[in-house]
Amino acid sequence: MSVPGQRAVGGDGGRFGTPGRPLRRNSFLVGFTGALGVLSAYAVYLGLRNAAGILVLVVIALFLAVGLHPAVVRLRSWGLPRGLAVAVVALTVLALLGAGVLALVPPIVTQTGQFIEQLPSYLEALQRNETVNDLVVRFDLMRRAQEAANPDVVGRALGGVLGGAQLLFGTVFRVLTVLVLTIYFLVYFDRMRDLGYALVPRSRRERVQLIGDEILAKVGAYMVGALTIAVLAGAVAFVFALAVGLPYPFALAVVVAVTDLIPQIGATLGAVIVSLVGFATSPSIGIACVVFFVVYQQIENYLIYPKIMRRSVQVNEVAALVAALLGVSLLGVIGALIAIPTVAAVQLILREVVVPRQDAR
Repeated sequence: MSVPGQRAVGGDGGRFGTPGRPLRRNSFLVGFTGALGVLSAYAVYLGLRNAAGILVLVVIALFLAVGLHPAVVRLRSWGLPRGLAVAVVALTVLALLGAGVLALVPPIVTQTGQFIEQLPSYLEALQRNETVNDLVVRFDLMRRAQEAANPDVVGRALGGVLGGAQLLFGTVFRVLTVLVLTIYFLVYFDRMRDLGYALVPRSRRERVQLIGDEILAKVGAYMVGALTIAVLAGAVAFVFALAVGLPYPFALAVVVAVTDLIPQIGATLGAVIVSLVGFATSPSIGIACVVFFVVYQQIENYLIYPKIMRRSVQVNEVAALVAALLGVSLLGVIGALIAIPTVAAVQLILREVVVPRQDAR
């Protein structure tokens, strides 16, 4: 017996009534659906474009979390709970960052002041150089310098200083954001990984998990290898700077180490900066810098880098170069940093999934 005001349950109707006939596929409905799809795609594009800065920070944090996760696993194998292991890794990273800042800022401030004091002598030395005088006359550099000293340019420079302060605070905010996100990703790393594997069909889940874990291991190995090579390059540059009497040896060594983290072009960029400082000091020191970096880069490219990287991240050199160029064009320096691990992941998928599937046909 049915209750008044309640539809009957069962039959073709079900709880919410009988389904109606499907809508006819007329031209208006197809066009309207297509227009909604285009608008939705455009809305997604606008959202991604507006959130590009945050997404880059998220990618950096994920990259760092993947690289630091093996350290968390190692601490857990020693009996530490996961929360304590993550705390130890996070505090270690913060301590290293703090030590780097404390070690870097005082020499930079001191040596910058020394450079400003010695700047007049550098200018006098340049004025006595006949080649420099010829360039000044040929390109009319004196007139351009006088034009650059007008009040409008000075006002824009002041705005640039204020903009530089804003950039500094923005950089600090981004660094803190990346650190916080990295800690959260480390805490929930296993959950996020298991959730990603759970989205794969059960019949393929085990194989996807094995390949995914191998990709994560390669990313971590790449980070460790890149840091090792960068620290070694900075240390060698520091010893060389002390040996030849370069000014600002510690700051130049830090520049070499940081730029060496950039694939393909970073080592050359650091060499150019140090060589320019060497030529500003004296032509003989500048020539010595060029010779040193040419020799060292050959040793790094053909001896150090292959031994450290090829054992852990086996990447084709042509593919790595193309990926680095594409990464720089898409995401700047961040794209260059993640280019080689991405290529390693793609090569693994091609070798383990695509090629066997093609051979089976």
